[in-house]
Amino acid sequence: MNKNDPVIRVKNLVVAFGSFHAVDGVSFDVQRGEIFGFLGANGAGKTTTIRTICGILNPSSGTVEVDGKDVSSSTAVLKPRIGYMSQKFTLYPDLTVRENLHFAGSLYAMSPQAIAQRSHKLMEFIGLSEDLPDPVSHLSGGVKQMVALASSLLHDPELVFLDEPTAGTSPKTRASFWALIRRLAQLGKTIFVTTHYMDEAEYCGRIALMERGKIVAMGTPGELKKEFFPVKPLELSFTKPVEQPLRAALEKAGIASAVFGSRLRVRAPDRAAFEQAAAPFRDGFFARETEPTLEDVFLQAVSGRKAV
Repeated sequence: MNKNDPVIRVKNLVVAFGSFHAVDGVSFDVQRGEIFGFLGANGAGKTTTIRTICGILNPSSGTVEVDGKDVSSSTAVLKPRIGYMSQKFTLYPDLTVRENLHFAGSLYAMSPQAIAQRSHKLMEFIGLSEDLPDPVSHLSGGVKQMVALASSLLHDPELVFLDEPTAGTSPKTRASFWALIRRLAQLGKTIFVTTHYMDEAEYCGRIALMERGKIVAMGTPGELKKEFFPVKPLELSFTKPVEQPLRAALEKAGIASAVFGSRLRVRAPDRAAFEQAAAPFRDGFFARETEPTLEDVFLQAVSGRKAV
């Protein structure tokens, strides 16, 4: 297979459980060495997609290829090349860090010497000691996630799947985790990461936005912002208590808004319509243009209309 070809090819993928389509006709490619983000709310179909690509679930229809090989018929061949950190903790709580890593290595028939060398290298990479004496159950959530990452990388896979890797962790841990993800990509790993944190998507080379089993938008963060927001959103700060009646007037005019702290964020591509709806309250707020966020993009994409 040509090294410039996509490492993952998904075409018209459907994963159904009875009459319910958890994944409903999605198609996308992932390039070698990129950080590809799959974004959406819980239940959007992200985990089902990732488990299907890893060969854990079978597609109801459509095709999934990794390095040109059909996953359904090549799972045993592809398994050593894939690292998977699942959404739930994949560590044994009664074992220590060292014991968990040795067990993970044994699943890939690694020798004790190879496990020891690789464990030492990985724990240095993530900034932890493999000699932590306590069982994993005694560690913080953030440390557990770091150890789970090391466990998924123990056999040195080329393709790494991270399913909600920062869920439930502190902002500091999330930042540290994403620094590790970027370093893995710099080392040549292909990273496929799912998350429902929209701010994390800024770290991805490309992202796909998923809603109810379907991809509703896909591209780089910059491309999606330009596509859905050729006109920038407005941010309103208030000098008088007019926020609630203003929001009601905007809603009546079909103009979406959302509260961000003490300010109001307004998606108003039609500035004339905004000015008309806001006119009775104009002496009670200041408005300025602001850069769209990926949360703005996601909400606009899910609504089924671009801000044009």
